[in-house]
Amino acid sequence: MRLGTLPLFLILLTLFLSGTTQGEENGFISLFDGKSLEGWEGKEGAWYIEDGALTAESTADKPCPEAHYLYWKDGEPGNFILRCSYKIAGDGGNSGVHFRSEERPDWDIWGYQADIEKGFEWTGCLFQHDRGGVVMRGFKAHIDSTGKKKEQVLGDPALLLESVHQDDWNDYEIIAEDATIRLIINGTTMCEVEDHDPVYSRRKGHIALQMHPGPPMKIQFKNIRLKILD
Repeated sequence: MRLGTLPLFLILLTLFLSGTTQGEENGFISLFDGKSLEGWEGKEGAWYIEDGALTAESTADKPCPEAHYLYWKDGEPGNFILRCSYKIAGDGGNSGVHFRSEERPDWDIWGYQADIEKGFEWTGCLFQHDRGGVVMRGFKAHIDSTGKKKEQVLGDPALLLESVHQDDWNDYEIIAEDATIRLIINGTTMCEVEDHDPVYSRRKGHIALQMHPGPPMKIQFKNIRLKILD
């Protein structure tokens, strides 16, 4: 080895041993290989790969009559950080990332959803089918063991939405640790909740991606990475 290359070698070796080489995040694993549905399972023919992303689309000729989900098959994590990039196109389209969720027949699911919308209401909100908005964008909530919710303002919902790219890729981060869940888009915290509801709170379950019924739309996900905290 030439002496002139030694400092660079030592730098690269140090980064490798610390797990922080370029393109890596310490403790994260990739859930999507960027080229196939390996590790995922969903409605036949509904999801495909386009431009290195998991993709589902509805059109006027091929609508989506009912919501369905693409499941990650290799675990039901409890405490974790999930990161992904998403892009949604269409007028009034909706989607989301399910987590700590239970399988239902016909590719349905039940649990928490980090919401996504081509619109102004639901992006960055934590949704659950039985409760609707568990906590909306711009709020921090505490739900006690009787189901009673107290909220405080985290930020202006409209100003927070300015951090979201309506027609381009966004980075979504979901942090779930014990009863606390925090949703972050493009580095900006959208909402947070400490959920002790005796009926509806969830501590572990499936990760899944949503295709939503409604007007024509396209949803895409890529760069999906998971770090287990427990």
